[in-house]
Amino acid sequence: MADATKREMPVAFLAGAVIVALLVAGAVYWSAHSGSAATAAPQALPWGSAEQAYAAQIKFSAPRMSRATNFLNQEQTYVFGTVENDGTQSIGQIEVTLEYHDVFNQVVLRDTQRLFQPPFASLGPGQTYDFQLTYDHMPEQWSQTYPTIRVSGLDLK
Repeated sequence: MADATKREMPVAFLAGAVIVALLVAGAVYWSAHSGSAATAAPQALPWGSAEQAYAAQIKFSAPRMSRATNFLNQEQTYVFGTVENDGTQSIGQIEVTLEYHDVFNQVVLRDTQRLFQPPFASLGPGQTYDFQLTYDHMPEQWSQTYPTIRVSGLDLK
């Protein structure tokens, strides 16, 4: 009887090792494939001569900011505004670059964001869109003034 138990022990150990190896291989495969999709940056929007010329037709107004502490006692900064399409074409997407400055007017943070995402159809001529951007961390040097905003990419329809 002791002989049978000794033979079952390597079989059970081998089966456990195979299961662990399959779990590790699955975890490596899953992290490699899900990580690349999650970190893939969206393709930059066009910024040719037509888009640069049309950018003058885009107006930003109603600048506001607020700060709040979330339930984890972390401070978040919210940037609000309104974008208006004063031109004659529809805009599928707007990419903006925001620059946050210190008291010496030096840039301490430069961030590029898209103002709206699908399922938002487009911003037609004469239409406005209220946007909100959220930041979990801001540089200590930031003067806490509203950032400068400039259009850095457009998807014209």
